[in-house]
Amino acid sequence: MNIYGASGHAKVLIEIIHSFGGSVNYIFDDDPEIEKVLNYPVFHEILPEMIKLPTVIGVGNNIIRKKISLKFQGAFTDALIHQSAVVSESAQLGKGSVLMANSVVNAQSVIKSHCIINSGSIIEHDNIIDHFVHVSPGAVLTGNVTLGEGTHIGAGAVILPGVKIGRWVTVGAGALILKDVPDFAVVVGNPGKVIKYNTVNNE
Repeated sequence: MNIYGASGHAKVLIEIIHSFGGSVNYIFDDDPEIEKVLNYPVFHEILPEMIKLPTVIGVGNNIIRKKISLKFQGAFTDALIHQSAVVSESAQLGKGSVLMANSVVNAQSVIKSHCIINSGSIIEHDNIIDHFVHVSPGAVLTGNVTLGEGTHIGAGAVILPGVKIGRWVTVGAGALILKDVPDFAVVVGNPGKVIKYNTVNNE
């Protein structure tokens, strides 16, 4: 399989792929100055033979990940799951999503495409996570939580049961979210409070 993007996130993806015995065929990136990632060569031109293989996006930024997904001409991988992750048999995982080491996804949760469920994060039962979301290390989504497209949940944040978080929201590290959050909000603190709104250009 391939990795599109040669950032630090790509390094983690390489090790996830190795964890389940997979192999990395090509890594490509738009930055001509990046030559290697963990001793893998980085290509700056995507040749026709490369896109015959499934690809995962190796970029942590949610907006950039969406833009790449819209322009890329090849097929995307099924969800990549680190060998140490725990995933319910009733969970649904979208194309190109990544579950990192020691993450947990419990019963009947839905994770749509190109999401990052980072190391040690917990997705409890019946959560719905829309496309291009990033749940950072150690964050906890309790039951029946909804996250809108492109939202970023900071490290160690906790979202209480039944809370609905809108599109392209930023939840700060360590925040405790007790109630619904509107689209584009930036929320920090315990309890979480909206401090400003994101300006998002993701088209």
